Amino acid sequence: MVLCATLLTVGGPAAPVAAERSPRTWHVGPGRTLAAPSAAAAVAGDGDTVLIDAGTYVGDVATWTQDGLTLRGVNGRAHLAADGRSAQGKAIWVIAGDGTTVDRIELSGAAVPDRNGAGIRQEGAGLTVTRSWFHHNENGILTGANPVSDIVIRRSRFFQNGGGDGYTHNLYVGAVRSLTVTGTWFRGADVGHEVKSRAATNTIVGNRITDAGTTASYSIDLPEGGRSLVAGNVVIQGPASENPTLVSYGAEGLTRASRRLWVVNNTFVNRRTSGTYVALAEGTRAHLRNNLLVGPGDLTDLAGVPAKANRRVGPAAFVDAAGDDFRLVAGSPAIDRGARVPPRWRATWEYVHPTRQVRRPAVGRVDLGAYEWR
Repeated sequence: MVLCATLLTVGGPAAPVAAERSPRTWHVGPGRTLAAPSAAAAVAGDGDTVLIDAGTYVGDVATWTQDGLTLRGVNGRAHLAADGRSAQGKAIWVIAGDGTTVDRIELSGAAVPDRNGAGIRQEGAGLTVTRSWFHHNENGILTGANPVSDIVIRRSRFFQNGGGDGYTHNLYVGAVRSLTVTGTWFRGADVGHEVKSRAATNTIVGNRITDAGTTASYSIDLPEGGRSLVAGNVVIQGPASENPTLVSYGAEGLTRASRRLWVVNNTFVNRRTSGTYVALAEGTRAHLRNNLLVGPGDLTDLAGVPAKANRRVGPAAFVDAAGDDFRLVAGSPAIDRGARVPPRWRATWEYVHPTRQVRRPAVGRVDLGAYEWR
């Protein structure tokens, strides 16, 4: 949106010139002029901030077309409960603008006739999500294909999303430029994957990804390859999982320019009776280092993959394996057993439950798994 001013010139007619519009802050909530987020979507401009009072907004859906928008819950999370409604038949929020930030928002219950409803349907370029919850939607977040779009997710929760058909997921990122996920808890997808990404570059570091008791499929699915780092995660495949693989790379063909994958310092837990921790398509340039394996199964299904310092351990190596606390205990066989990893591929973050992240400390030789013993 641009405002026009009039410039008077000596000896000549007045000429209109464009004046920059200053960003505005809009306040949303019961009793305010803007009672619901959809009202703000109708009046906000590029670069604006929309502050939404904590509470539940039932059946309020919106399409956001502005660029550089910040949508933030105030004094807690603002909960958008679909209650059978959707924007454009797609999502609770359709975000068509570029460079959007979503903070402290909760979106639940998205379901649409084509069974591909989402908490957020991302159609613009660039989305940053922090401290937000997505649950009981057909997809938590679903993005389109956009080669200049970067998706960043930090300190958020995705749980019990998926329509039960195997085509919908806790998180489903299309063919974008990059995906970065840190400090986030994924739990209990319904048949679909916990994390699925077709991005050209994937950085999945310092998260907890667990099926719990649900029938989820892959924990992490990177079906087209791409330059990818999976590091410092606790990944727990549940006993009812419908697929024995935890991390899958290139299952639909290595169509991305890069085929490089580093899987470093993860704690992989398999609660099925068999499985594969990292399934790789032929031609993958993979490196598997410093991972802990808990439970049965093969490290990988591809022969000749460079693998160093990956070790199978029992539950006694951890603080409380039954309670999903996989921090190391004194005397654990994982301490000081790690191999060297190039700086760009290291696990720089540790997950802190729930939904926080801290820098992984450097204490002598690196330990195996997702946590450095202190």
